Amino acid sequence: MAVKTIEELFIHELSDIYSAEKQLTKALPRLARAADNEELAEGFRLHLEETQGQIERIDQIVDLLDIRLKRIKCAAMEGLIEEGKEVIDAIEAGPLRDAALIGGAQKVEHYEIAAYGTLAALAKQLGYKDALPLILETLEEEKATDEKLTLLAEQGGNQRAAQQRDAA
Repeated sequence: MAVKTIEELFIHELSDIYSAEKQLTKALPRLARAADNEELAEGFRLHLEETQGQIERIDQIVDLLDIRLKRIKCAAMEGLIEEGKEVIDAIEAGPLRDAALIGGAQKVEHYEIAAYGTLAALAKQLGYKDALPLILETLEEEKATDEKLTLLAEQGGNQRAAQQRDAA
């Protein structure tokens, strides 16, 4: 697909993150089931609800701007989700898997933060004043989720994984 204007770039990027969020809604329940730590599992379940709200915001942006999304599949999210499946298959349930799940979830959040940051910059450039607050709201949610994951890791998740290593 040839992108020739900044408007087309915005639509392409919005279409890409829409695909990413849709893929994530299918992956989060699997991650919640794979988590040993109940706080982590609950975090995945809560992020599913948040992600569904983010998809609704994208739908609002589409309506506000009277645009059509492209039917594309976000290859980056597909790869990140595949990595998560590999973690689940390769690491026994417990603190080590949880540490790996947190790391994988943070990769997803960092991708989403970059995507929504790009969309915000494009929306500003294009003068999409009504869409910008919706994009920024999602960007802040993604940053907050990343911070929560960091806290989970720092407040014992990684330490429990290290203790599991020491016991082996």
